[in-house]
Amino acid sequence: MLQNKNVKNIKKCKKIKLLLTDVDGVLTDGGRYYSKDGEILKKFHVRDGMGINILLRNNIKTIIITKEKSMITKKWAKDVNVFKVYLGAIKKEQILIKICKKYKINLDELAYVGDDVNDVEVLKKVGFSAVPQDSVFQVKKIADFICKSSGGKGCFREIADFILLSKFSTQTKWY
Repeated sequence: MLQNKNVKNIKKCKKIKLLLTDVDGVLTDGGRYYSKDGEILKKFHVRDGMGINILLRNNIKTIIITKEKSMITKKWAKDVNVFKVYLGAIKKEQILIKICKKYKINLDELAYVGDDVNDVEVLKKVGFSAVPQDSVFQVKKIADFICKSSGGKGCFREIADFILLSKFSTQTKWY
């Protein structure tokens, strides 16, 4: 049923307490619509929003870490119950230490979803790393899990489901 279903990944997922994610290329397809006034539209997949809420029902919170400063992302995150949003994160790996200290967890209790070269250092440091199918090769070669889905097409939900099934098996609170 699940791609990349191996004992090593299942073991890593059992430790996960927070799921961190990038936005563009993961939660969206990476496309942006601009007007003369700047960014005006992004498209998010509804199943990814449901994945965030299912994770929350199972005591796993989602944190967004993005280099963008998009108010659209901030609004969407609020609407779907994202726990925390870090906008304007140029060196995303520097935020990991803050997160670990603030929530009293270890790096191996974090999962991260990224899609491009600015995600490499975070993907290397967390306990479980995942990437969309259409990610760049630099992140695919180091990821624990490569989705069947592309960015913006439900890949976050695919990862959320994999973590939940690995961690809770038949005890997952789906709805």
